[in-house]
Amino acid sequence: MDIQNRIVVVTGAAGGIGKALAIRLAQAGAKLVVCADLDQQGAEATAAEINGVARQINVASEDEIRSLIEDVENEHGPIDLFCSNAGIMVKGGPEAANEDWQKIWDINVMAHVYAARHLAPRMKERGHGYFLNTASAAGLLSQVGSAPYSVTKHAAVALAEWLAFTYADDGIKVSVLCPQAVRSAMTKGHEEGVASMDGMLEPEPVADACLKAIEEETFLVLPHENVLKYFRNKAENYDRWIGGMKKLNRIYK
Repeated sequence: MDIQNRIVVVTGAAGGIGKALAIRLAQAGAKLVVCADLDQQGAEATAAEINGVARQINVASEDEIRSLIEDVENEHGPIDLFCSNAGIMVKGGPEAANEDWQKIWDINVMAHVYAARHLAPRMKERGHGYFLNTASAAGLLSQVGSAPYSVTKHAAVALAEWLAFTYADDGIKVSVLCPQAVRSAMTKGHEEGVASMDGMLEPEPVADACLKAIEEETFLVLPHENVLKYFRNKAENYDRWIGGMKKLNRIYK
């Protein structure tokens, strides 16, 4: 997809990857970038940098995502690219509170579902459209110390896969972003964590990788090159991979 003159929505646009994405897409010539975030002031600040539009939204709410899509299309025109980027982290395992499991499920998974539910039919009717869904390397591998994050990011990758092959003949393209550690509010204070073992990237090169994937219509976006090697190792010998993760768990749990 050529970003020139496209209407784009980015969730989680107040900071981190979302802010960098919004700025990069505007630089690439997007007609309009809608900066959506629960943090209204942050969304407005990002929008002000790129002459975009800010919208406060709780991505865990289907009604709010539906309204966002309807309002943008009614006021500005068809959404060409929807970057479903917002996400959270919850630590722990099965013992994590039900409320925490539900919250991370709603934000890390259902937000992608809601966007596809209400936008894919519109894109299908137009014969074109693009989803960029932010998951994580944890969705291909796992996350030491967080079962909720691992489970929801695996689900996010699975959903992106399903969307990609199900809507391919309708002209809808999908990319899924799976980075390791990226400097953001979520990773602040965890610079020495297991996800940073290959280095913590700034959001800007991650946004560059996303733009390249969108332009080339590549499904898997891996800003950390080693993730592909780990993913292959996992597929080739699951037991060996579990053994390696066991060692990391001893160090980083």
